[in-house]
Amino acid sequence: MPPETRELDLPAEPMTINMGPSHPATHGTVRIVLTVDGETVTGADVQPGYLHRGFEKEAERSTWTQIFPYTDRLNYVSPMLNNVGYALAVEKLLGVEKLVPERAQYIRVLVGEIARVADHLTCIGASAMELGGFTAFLWMLKARDALWDLLEEISGARLTHSYVRIGGVCEDLPGGFADRAAKVFALVRELVGECDGLLTRNRIFLDRMQGVGKISAADAVSYGFTGPCLRSTGVAYDVRKDHPYLVYDRFDFDVPVGTAGDNLDRYLVRMEEIRQSLRICQQALAGMPPGPVLLDNPRIVLPPKRDAYNTIESMINHFKLIIDGIKIPPSEVYGYTEAGNGELGFYLVSDGTGRPYKCRVRPPCFTILQAIPQMIDHAMIADIVPTFGSINMIGGECDR
Repeated sequence: MPPETRELDLPAEPMTINMGPSHPATHGTVRIVLTVDGETVTGADVQPGYLHRGFEKEAERSTWTQIFPYTDRLNYVSPMLNNVGYALAVEKLLGVEKLVPERAQYIRVLVGEIARVADHLTCIGASAMELGGFTAFLWMLKARDALWDLLEEISGARLTHSYVRIGGVCEDLPGGFADRAAKVFALVRELVGECDGLLTRNRIFLDRMQGVGKISAADAVSYGFTGPCLRSTGVAYDVRKDHPYLVYDRFDFDVPVGTAGDNLDRYLVRMEEIRQSLRICQQALAGMPPGPVLLDNPRIVLPPKRDAYNTIESMINHFKLIIDGIKIPPSEVYGYTEAGNGELGFYLVSDGTGRPYKCRVRPPCFTILQAIPQMIDHAMIADIVPTFGSINMIGGECDR
C-alpha cells in the first residue's frame, strides 16, 4: 500500500457511545450519549429521568404532614435539609414561620448543617476515589459515619430521618448531646485536614482537576446554577446570607468562593464549606436557648407519639392531621433554602383541602446538570469522571 493511503493516515470518524444510565461515575441513573473523536468529546446529550421517583405527584396525593418521608428521598445524602426546606415552605403558607419556637429553629440549623457536611464529605470522597484516591474516600466516609451517628441519636434513623415537623421538630436533643457532638466535630476536622493534605497539593489530583470542567460566572448564572457550583465561579450567592431564614442571621460564618469555576474550585469551595458549617454547628450548640421544640397549635402540629398512644384526644388529633390533613386556606407560596447543592425550593398551592393542590420542587441538581454538555465539550472522556463528580448530581432530587 502506498504511504499516502496508509490506514493510520485516514481521518477518524466520529463515534457515538453510551455512558450510563447505570455507570459508577454518574453517581446515579443518568445516561450520557457521547459523540467522540478518538478520546475527545465533541458532543454530549445528557438524559436524566431513569429513576423517576415521582415525588411531586406522591405529595399531591398525601396530606401535608405525610409528605416528610418523601422529602427524605429527594437528596438522600442530606435528607435533614429537605425536611427543613419543606417544613419552612408549609409554615410560610400557613403564616406561622415566625411562631416556631426559637429552640426548634436552632435545632433545625444544627441538623441541617450536620447534613450539609455529610453531603460534602460524600461528594468529595466519592470523586477522589474515582481518581484513585481510595484512602481519602475511606477517611471521608469515616467522618460521615460519625456525623450519621449524631443524626441517628437525634432522630432515631440513620439515613431517612423524617425528624422535622410542621411547627418545629419531633423531639428535643438527647441529654449530653453537645459534649458528644464536640468530639465528633473535632474528629471530622482532623479527617478533613488529613484529606486536605492528601489531595489539595497532590500533583496527580491537580492535573485531573485544575482547568477541567470550567464554566464562567455568566454562563453559570444563565443556566440557573446555585450552591457550591455557582460559588466556584466567584458569585457569592448563598440563601443563608442573602435571604436569611431560621436564625442564620445570628451566626458568624463566611461564604467561600472560587475564581476559575473548574473542578478544583468546586472541590476547594466544598472543603471550606465543611469548616464553615462546623463553625455554625458549634455556635448553634453554644447559643441554643431552652424552651419547647414544637408550636402549641393542635390544628397544625402532630401530638407526641406517647400521647397519641395513651389519650383519646391526642389520638383523634393525630388521626385528623394524618388522614384529613391541615386545612390551609387557598393560597400559594414559594419557599427556598440553601441545601447541599444549592437553592432547594418548594412551590406549594393550597385549594383549602388537607392536601397540596400543587407541589413543585426546584432541585438544585437539575439546573446544574443541563450545563454538563458545555462543561465537557472538547474534554477527554476521562475528564467526564471528575467533572460529573464535582457537580454532585443526586438522582433522587434530579428525577423527582
